[in-house]
Amino acid sequence: MSEPDVSDATSEHESTDFIRELIRQDNAQGTFGGRVQTRFPPEPNGYLHIGHAKAIVTDFGIAQEFDGVCKLRFDDTNPETEDASYVAGIEEDIRWLGFEPGDAVYASDYFEQLYKWAEHLITEGLAYVDDQNAEEISDNRGGFTTPGVNSPWRDRGVEENLDLFRRMRAGEFGDGERVLRARIDMNHENMQMRDPVMYRIRHAHHYRTGDAWCIYPTYDWAHGQSDAIEGVTHSLCTLEFDSHRPLYDWYLERLPLPGDQPRQTEFARLNITHIITSKRKLRQLVEDGHVDGWDDPRMPTLRGVRRRGYPPKALRAFVNHVGLGRVNGTVEVEMLESFVRTELNAVALRRMAVLNPLKVVLTNYPANGDASESEMRSAVNNPEDESAGNREVPFSRELWIEHDDFMEDPPKKFFRLAPGREVRLRSGYFITCNDVIKDDAGNVVELHCTYDPATAGGQAPDGRKVKATIHWVSAAHAIDGQVMKYGRLFTDPHPGADGEDPLASVNPDSRTIINGAKFEPAMADIEPGQVVQFERLGYFAADTETPNLFHETVGLRDEWARIQKRK
Repeated sequence: MSEPDVSDATSEHESTDFIRELIRQDNAQGTFGGRVQTRFPPEPNGYLHIGHAKAIVTDFGIAQEFDGVCKLRFDDTNPETEDASYVAGIEEDIRWLGFEPGDAVYASDYFEQLYKWAEHLITEGLAYVDDQNAEEISDNRGGFTTPGVNSPWRDRGVEENLDLFRRMRAGEFGDGERVLRARIDMNHENMQMRDPVMYRIRHAHHYRTGDAWCIYPTYDWAHGQSDAIEGVTHSLCTLEFDSHRPLYDWYLERLPLPGDQPRQTEFARLNITHIITSKRKLRQLVEDGHVDGWDDPRMPTLRGVRRRGYPPKALRAFVNHVGLGRVNGTVEVEMLESFVRTELNAVALRRMAVLNPLKVVLTNYPANGDASESEMRSAVNNPEDESAGNREVPFSRELWIEHDDFMEDPPKKFFRLAPGREVRLRSGYFITCNDVIKDDAGNVVELHCTYDPATAGGQAPDGRKVKATIHWVSAAHAIDGQVMKYGRLFTDPHPGADGEDPLASVNPDSRTIINGAKFEPAMADIEPGQVVQFERLGYFAADTETPNLFHETVGLRDEWARIQKRK
């Protein structure tokens, strides 16, 4: 199985997916005057998650590819849940992923224009004020096999509707007393077309417009019209908005637009095993204490995977590899991890760290009365990158090795350290275990070994071989640290399938905290957020705030390659 191609998503893309083909045809025919303009429209009611990465790479990437423009537009039409802190966080996440959001625009910038257009539909007999409450409206919509029921207020006259709508804006009515609805068809086969709500009353403070408005547009009313105001040509959405497209077009076809009518096209969303992307459920994870916050490394938010050490280049390459399709599917999380691992293998520095330390004393190593007597051994920083060079690692009489690298009574296929057995210390010497020291409870607490000074660098002059190489850290020079290891946040590969609550499969053991880890001295130079490979253990990211705290990014074993072989 070949390694995945971790190419830069901002470079020339030769894909022939249906959206790019559509744009090429539009450009060849002169549609939109050859312009390409997209938009990325998140709601600022939470932080972006990994599913948004596909939309960002698609919207910004396609605009770049066709020398077009992509606008970041905040769909801020729900004042109760939105906040400026989310705006700043979303802009930061987009930049981290590798795209420049530029000067953002907001749906709230267009509230006055949207209001005027709503009045236009009222004067055309295409919208009316409904006095029914939300429950009555829902009940009267009918179902897929039953027709809807017309509102008793559906045939109000234009003047009465204009008067009531203006009084709604003026704040004369309470929340939920009235709504503005489009007058389409209560028997339409598409439920979205059964007189959808355009405005609802919300006496709530908006983080940008303050208390200037007490009526707010719905997503469907704000979306297409915002596209038209901005000059969007290709409005790219995920498949759940497929049924909304007829309504998107219905509104636009009945308004005096300032330019060309934008066109909505849908593509499959990004679904990954063991991951959820519902903002509501992600918020619940935070509020119920299952995780420590939106940037918890177990979270599928962009803030979470960034803290965990996922390189943005790998995320872009993964999204491009998954591609743009017309049918929703699910990819294995192991595929994502494979892209992360491949990128880190190429760029990450190698360092030695011992997570479960066991003391080794080299009884024949020169001591001179000082256990800290040492020498420097040369170690490669990254075998995949010659320019990374070498580093000097102190080697001394007392070392730390992994407890798992020793067994007193080893099984047949265990080749690491055991009584009387010789192994290689990486970048060091051959050592042989001679004596095992135990505490009163019978636990192994120390090994006495001898080293062969003729094997410096890990090669024996007489040509003898060893079957295992293990890593180590000089006890006298070790830096104490803490490591967070992570399992799946959800035990179910498809959390929430079959209508179940996805939080029912939250893994209570998704994080293991390891205290007392031992790091080689060069770890002191690792920058916050930098990812290194702990040799033989995996890739780990330095915490951005706490010194000597490292988060497990991904292991060394490529599980996706194994999955592919089984298929």
